[in-house]
Amino acid sequence: MKIWISYDMEGVAGIVDWDQCRPGSDGYAQGCALLLDEVNAAIEGAVAGGATEVLLNDSHSRMSNLDPRAVVHPDKVRFITGRHKPMYMMQGLDATVDGAFLVGYHGSISGAPSVLSHTYNPEVFTGARVDGTWVGESGINALVTSHHGVPIALVTGDEVTWDETEPFAPDAEHVVTKTSITRASADALHPTESCRRIREAATTAVDRIPEMRPRAIAGPATLELDVATADMADVATWVGGVDRIATRTIAISGEDLLSVFTRFVAVNYITRQAGGR
Repeated sequence: MKIWISYDMEGVAGIVDWDQCRPGSDGYAQGCALLLDEVNAAIEGAVAGGATEVLLNDSHSRMSNLDPRAVVHPDKVRFITGRHKPMYMMQGLDATVDGAFLVGYHGSISGAPSVLSHTYNPEVFTGARVDGTWVGESGINALVTSHHGVPIALVTGDEVTWDETEPFAPDAEHVVTKTSITRASADALHPTESCRRIREAATTAVDRIPEMRPRAIAGPATLELDVATADMADVATWVGGVDRIATRTIAISGEDLLSVFTRFVAVNYITRQAGGR
């Protein structure tokens, strides 16, 4: 049983400030420690449930946030870390994976108030929709799990994260680590309790994978993206297969869900220049 884990940071219990998420900031070490505990809990639960292989894909910021030596089950775990990965948050997910875990995920920039909410690049993207449904990073990433027929088996983050992910992971186990009050505050579980729940949910998720529906998005699909300025929409069309459908809105469509996602990744990279990053 092979489990693939994409872990972000903003959805972790106890994290409510960008200072905890940005390398070089005073609170970053604390944020990494909180993230490590939740990732380890997911691994421990997966192995207890029968996972024989766990592949981690660091999906936050520069994508090298954990000390690999501190991760549990070294005999079963492999790492994908570092920036400029062609599949970004979904690197390593393919048809050999039995179940996907989304750990520490967060709400979208366009949804209800959610701690540290954004959708990939907050300087560029102001909204995203898959076939008309408003989505965050989890919904965009579901294009890849759907392409490969891999069920999203576990989701952890605040309550907005689960609300936005549930349509694409109808059978998944989930843990609400905190309830957002504003974009900068939350009512959170104690980190120890959050980890306990994640560990239990991960064990249950692995056990239930055979009964989970693997495909949530059917092709053809359209990903619409609202961007902050008109020039960003113009720059996005430099990527082949990207159409500008309004002054600040682009669309990426196709039968091949993986192609829709990879074109989005290209747009994400190229518009960083227009966005000043």
